[in-house]
Amino acid sequence: MELNNSVIVITGAGRGLGLEMAEHMGREGARIALLDCDVAALDSAVAMLNEKGISAKNFAVDVSDELSVTQAFNAVETTMGPLDGLVNNAGIVRDGLLVKAKDGEVVDRMSLSSWQQVIDINLTGVFLCGREAATRMITAGRQGVIVNISSISRAGNQGQSNYSAAKAGVAALTVTWAGELARYGIRVGAVAPGFVETEMTASIREDMLNRITAGIPLRRLGQPSDIAQSVSYIFTNDYFTGRVVECDGGLRL
Repeated sequence: MELNNSVIVITGAGRGLGLEMAEHMGREGARIALLDCDVAALDSAVAMLNEKGISAKNFAVDVSDELSVTQAFNAVETTMGPLDGLVNNAGIVRDGLLVKAKDGEVVDRMSLSSWQQVIDINLTGVFLCGREAATRMITAGRQGVIVNISSISRAGNQGQSNYSAAKAGVAALTVTWAGELARYGIRVGAVAPGFVETEMTASIREDMLNRITAGIPLRRLGQPSDIAQSVSYIFTNDYFTGRVVECDGGLRL
């Protein structure tokens, strides 16, 4: 796909990885629809991109709500025209052990709300946005691209039952959709980042972050630009579909 003048939707684009992807593909000429639930962050992000000469508009959405997703995509098409691509980036963490015990007594468990919140945003949100994007691409006769953001944690990571399950589901959806949508000329790929320097990792204790970094063969956290480059590669390589690109500095959980 030629990024120049294409309309690309990015969820979770108010900050962090999503905003970096928006800037990276915007510099290649893509017109970016930034979707997020944080309206203030969206306003700031669009202003920053516009100042850099990037065509970007913001749309508020709750990716876990079917009606909100439909309305947001309606607004994108009405304002910007037919959709060419989607990056399913929106995600949250609610980390915790499945069961935590001390001296034989259970002192804590992962709550159902912590489980459900992550599944709703990180997996159901991907399903809803992916379904909406594919529907509109097919209806408009556009041979588009969907990129899902999975994670190295999809292989399982202690303290992340909810996040790992969701990201494993995202990887499975990628393969499934690639097979189903190829007949319409729609390609689907995924990127599985390792530990990336974002607001999410900034909350990790320094000693823990040092241990994590020491276990990465490249001895550094990834940068948002590293992930943005991987996403752009999937968009621009017309023979890429149904695969997950691991961008993790060589780390294997």
